[in-house]
This record gives sequence, structure tokens and C-alpha cells, in this order.
Amino acid sequence: MTEFLTLDEGTIAYDLSGNGPLVVLAHGMGDSRHSYRFIVPALVAAGYRVANVDIRGAGESSTDWKGYSRTDIAGDLVALVRHLGGPAVIVGQSISGGAATIAAATAPELIVGLVELAPFTRKQSVDLGGLLRNKKHRAGTIELAKVMMGGSLKAWLAYLDLAIPAKPADWSAERARIETTLSRPEKMRALTAMTKTTPADAGALLGDVRCPVLIVEGSADPDWADPRAEGERIIADLPAGVGELAVIEGAGHYPHTETPDALLGLLLPFLNKTLAPTA
Repeated sequence: MTEFLTLDEGTIAYDLSGNGPLVVLAHGMGDSRHSYRFIVPALVAAGYRVANVDIRGAGESSTDWKGYSRTDIAGDLVALVRHLGGPAVIVGQSISGGAATIAAATAPELIVGLVELAPFTRKQSVDLGGLLRNKKHRAGTIELAKVMMGGSLKAWLAYLDLAIPAKPADWSAERARIETTLSRPEKMRALTAMTKTTPADAGALLGDVRCPVLIVEGSADPDWADPRAEGERIIADLPAGVGELAVIEGAGHYPHTETPDALLGLLLPFLNKTLAPTA
């Protein structure tokens, strides 16, 4: 069942399932908590209490927010952990990876571990050489620019086709669900607003993170010409010994939906080190 946390500017929707130490799942822009549909059952079976969140502006969460920055999303995640009773590990994908970084840096008493999936956690610069060399990176960048500049649903769906090279079995239904959701003007406005934010706020706090961090990249992620190199740069900006990097071969920007078994093979051992399960 959907539960709601009321904050000053709106409400955050989430599902809560299982018993044990708390794991918070936060999806990327243009998506919803449904993206973790293959991950939640395994975490619950492993003995964790799982809060699967619709970030602000997405899913069943409200849409009338003043901002959609990583700092804004981090504040929501910290408020949810505090509401549910921490400590917690946050699993954040894309924009929520950056938000998770900020949450850990600003609330170390609540956040004891981070798993960042294809995260935008550092200030980005245009990689002209990468755009010339990597056709998929160039194509994905063009589609995202169309979303940012014009709120194009067609461009977002084209981007997803590139960003999810390993389509899950239910992709036709899932794509239709996403298309229906983003056909609502308020949902597309939230997505467009997120595309215009910068990860610089998260990057500025990487050095302040003290908890263990697992960065997971997909080797076929079109958001970067070299996803492994982006992950290595994040690790380098964290304090020494805090971060580790894993790259899932063949995965794109959504490893939790494309390659859930491979991700769980990384996620469960990490959680076992940072949160003791009850099962």
C-alpha cells in the first residue's frame, strides 16, 4: 500500500515492506518507484525493511514543488529516514545518486551507506571527444537536450530506448506506463525541471561523505562516453577508502531493471557489511 509523508511543500509517496534494517530506494528522473520492482522482493526476503520512494514530482508524490535539485531531493530522503527511524542505506539512481551523496554528507547519523546506480554526482563538463567517438553517447545527449529545451516526450522515450539496451521482459508495458504518466503536463514539467539541475551541489560534498559507498555503472550507459571513467572520478573525489566501483557489463543507465540479478549480487553483500539483516 502507498503511504505518504507530508513535508512543508508537498507529499512524498512510498511503499514500505519487510522487517529489519532500513533500505531506502530512490529512482531517477522521469521514473517512479516501480523501477525497483525486481529488487524489492529480494531485499525483503534477505531480511530488510524497504522504503521504495517516489521522489518529488514523480509517481504518486505531489508535483507543486519549488525546486527539484539534488539538495531538495536529499532533504526529502533524510526526512523519510528520520520519519521511519534510521539508520538506513540509500540506494539512489541517476539524480537520486547525487541526492544520496548529499543526504549522507549532511545527515551522517542517519545514513550509514550509499549505493549509487549510474549516478550524476559530480559537476559535468561537455566531453567533445567522447561525443565524436561514441555514437550512443552522442544520440542520448541529443535526446536529453530535446527534453530539457522543449519537454519532448518523444525524445524522452527515444532516450530510454538507448539508455535501456537490455530490455526487461515487461518493457512494453513499462514503457507504456511511463508514456502515460509523462503525458500529464505536471509530470513532464517536473522531469524538465530536473534535467536543468546541476550535480555540482552533490560533487561539492563528496569529500564530506564518511560512510561506505558503492558506485555501480553500466558499461553501455549512453550518458557518458566512458561510464567506468565517470565512476572512477567519483571514487577519487570521495575520501580515501570510502568508495568502491563495480561495472555491470552490457547494462545501460538502469541496472536495477535491466540486470537485477547482477545488481543484487553486488547490493546484498554491501548491505550485509553495512546493515545486519534479520533473516
